[in-house]
Amino acid sequence: MATRLDVPAFLEGSTQHPVFDVRTPAEYAQGHIPGARNLPLFTNEERAEVGTLYKQAGRQAAILRGLERVGPRLRDLVDAVQAIRAAPATVLVHCWRGGMRSESVAWLLETCGYRAFTLRGGYKAFRRHVLDVLEQPRRVIVLGGMTGSGKTDVLHALRERGEQILDLEALAHHKGSVFGGLGEAPQPTQQQFENDLALVWATLDPDRPVWIEDESRRIGQLSIPAACWHRLQHAPVMVLEVPRPARIDRLMALYGTQPPEVLARSFERIRRRLGGQRTQEALDALRRGDLRTACAHALHYYDRAYRHALTRRPAGLVHALPVSPPADPAALAEALRAAAGHALAAAADTRPPAAPPRSPVSPAS
Repeated sequence: MATRLDVPAFLEGSTQHPVFDVRTPAEYAQGHIPGARNLPLFTNEERAEVGTLYKQAGRQAAILRGLERVGPRLRDLVDAVQAIRAAPATVLVHCWRGGMRSESVAWLLETCGYRAFTLRGGYKAFRRHVLDVLEQPRRVIVLGGMTGSGKTDVLHALRERGEQILDLEALAHHKGSVFGGLGEAPQPTQQQFENDLALVWATLDPDRPVWIEDESRRIGQLSIPAACWHRLQHAPVMVLEVPRPARIDRLMALYGTQPPEVLARSFERIRRRLGGQRTQEALDALRRGDLRTACAHALHYYDRAYRHALTRRPAGLVHALPVSPPADPAALAEALRAAAGHALAAAADTRPPAAPPRSPVSPAS
């Protein structure tokens, strides 16, 4: 039997050796350990068939049916691993619970000269680890500002100066607003977003502040996990106060290459919140090629929503940084670094309430 590793040791090993996830393609697509490759022992249909047989006829019948289905493909499994890592070499293998699927593939690979390690508790244990990591405390500073303030550029400028950052929009493949998915790759699943986020969160030094861009709870179709959202809502906020005309310029540069009909669909999605008349005026402006006017209408809604969100922050945690265009991200990053100490000191005097309880891990989570 292959050696079993706990989650921390398994993840440490994954930085040096390939990880093979032997669950079905559907399970893998729902969420997987970042960097793992799918090496399915069963297809989606075969796993359903074997599982049904297990319930109806027992373990032995299910094993025999599994062997019947997988037997002809054993060589293909080994060839797929050899294409990534030629034997003899070390590989990591896991399934959902760390049971027969991973043990069987690990045995097959060891028979072919590999040194295989499996994950104790499987992917289910990894998901528990993800939730544990996301509850670990970090000293957060939120980088705020209304839509079009250039927060992402400033966030990256902070990173270039040695600051810790967490780019939620990059992990979510979305810029946050109803227009935020334009030009982005498809969003990951909620589960995968949490997995990716946890691995980054674990690398952050708890003794140093981490800068995170201000976001709504939802980023596109994804939700910021409860523990992280709780910390964001009770962290100091450094708000970039960028004049509206400069923000409209930025939005035009960001979305000006998008076809008018694509932008129009995005406006339709916020019709109820923007109002029928203002939405129609924005659509008319798009038809005329007047993107500036359309952007101004969009900001009418987003500015109002952001002001309201700031009023819900604890008193004393919001700190304004007036910005005079043209705004240089590098200069703004330096100004923010200089003001960070005061913001963190003020936050220390505001004790946040207890975080909400987390949801249990389940196959559907």
